[in-house]
Amino acid sequence: MYDAVLLLSFGGPEGPDDVLPFLANVTRGRGVPPERLADVAARYLRFGGVSPINAANRALIASLEPELARRGIDLPVYWGNRNWHPLLPDTMRRMASDGVRRAVCFVTSAYSGYSACRHYLEDIARARAEVGDGAPVVDKIRPFYDHPGFVGPFVDATAAALDRLAVGDSAHLAFTAHSVPLADASSSDYVAQIEEACRLVAERVPGDRPRALVWQSRSGPPQVPWLEPDIGEHLTLLAGEGARGVVIVPIGFVADHFEVVWDLDVEALATAARLGLPAARAATPGVHPAFVAMVADLIGERLDPAGPVASLGRLPARPASCPDGCCPPPDRHR
Repeated sequence: MYDAVLLLSFGGPEGPDDVLPFLANVTRGRGVPPERLADVAARYLRFGGVSPINAANRALIASLEPELARRGIDLPVYWGNRNWHPLLPDTMRRMASDGVRRAVCFVTSAYSGYSACRHYLEDIARARAEVGDGAPVVDKIRPFYDHPGFVGPFVDATAAALDRLAVGDSAHLAFTAHSVPLADASSSDYVAQIEEACRLVAERVPGDRPRALVWQSRSGPPQVPWLEPDIGEHLTLLAGEGARGVVIVPIGFVADHFEVVWDLDVEALATAARLGLPAARAATPGVHPAFVAMVADLIGERLDPAGPVASLGRLPARPASCPDGCCPPPDRHR
């Protein structure tokens, strides 16, 4: 069925000169004022203009290739991004030049939803149209929020963060994911899937402690309602209630995006310190061996549709391929 694997991700700048062009790609068509882009650019420049996401994707590919070889899956792995080099149309041109006719695609997002899923399908369609005749067919892998290889690394990371925090069973768990407009959330299973992932992780972490799902990285005009509460608001609430500590678990991310580094490692941890609330941030899966094995498992599912499908959750199984009308774009995207 397939003659290649495509890793498709968000992309990020890798130097100061990349930052503003990258942000222009991310915000194209949204009417974001230049002063707002300058504010965000300043955050990137504090880190040398580099987002960790591209390095994370390179590391994932370097771990995935030998895992596929070990399983006898002889497929080259290509990499394309939505917003920065290697851009998806360029990658698909190279795939076409190499004779790739059909690729199975792993997207670095575990969930359904417009931004998490459908937008990537639209990116694939646009890239194929741009490449034209000979562009490979690309089949996206299913959501994997309840796969053991996604849940397990978060269990390990949360337990490790709890050990670092050293406040025993009194620590709270604050699961965070990227906020989206309520219109987006209402048109998909995004929130339900994240809630399920939180439950699966929390039930497997030793001890019994309070938990909450909160949100981060809100953007857009203030009059548009988004998922709440924000992580900063939640930390303020916990401190006011006398919580002894909190572990922040970035359940919405498979690797360290800039949103994880800035919104959590810089802003959220600074807020907790100001409030006198002990806090630690759990690691994202990254190249955890179970996560790398999961990616290979998901590729194997597409190679053998009659084989087993790993799932820990209680939600109805999602189809291997997104059906027409899945995760529809709200009116603001049309």
